[in-house]
Amino acid sequence: MKVKIQMGLGLLLLATGCATPTDKIVFNDAADVRAAAASASVLPAQNKLDRADALKIESLIFGYLLERHFWDLADYSAVFLQADEAQVAALIKKYPDHVPPIKQSYHAALPSHQTPMDKDTNKPAMILSVEVNEPNADDSVDALGRWYAGDAVAGFRAFNLKKVAGDWQIANVK
Repeated sequence: MKVKIQMGLGLLLLATGCATPTDKIVFNDAADVRAAAASASVLPAQNKLDRADALKIESLIFGYLLERHFWDLADYSAVFLQADEAQVAALIKKYPDHVPPIKQSYHAALPSHQTPMDKDTNKPAMILSVEVNEPNADDSVDALGRWYAGDAVAGFRAFNLKKVAGDWQIANVK
């Protein structure tokens, strides 16, 4: 019986550990810790660009790039746009006589680190893409328009766009 009491007291001492009443254990779910974490992770409100505006900006920049002649020094047989099918179809309709012709992406062969090829003609092609950022503090939008026809023929233009009378306009190109 004496052994059982001693074992019971020993277990009781082990269970209580070395904590004293003045030690405060902080749990991650304590209200003050949660409040501090929440205030630390709150970001300032940022304007979001809605999808319709992003598509308008992309179309405007694709138009700018299509009106330049990055392909004049080579025999490209197609221009591919890195965009959804509906947007590409709209630009094909807007530029029906573009030389080289704008084609949907399923006509493209994309060998790694080589010039993209037009599957229809087995000739080199160019790819155009647009990357639109979120609005700046002054509500202007920055974007990049890129062209790619292999590692040796690649480049970009930086755009700043502003909304004027409800329509997006290119304010600056670098």
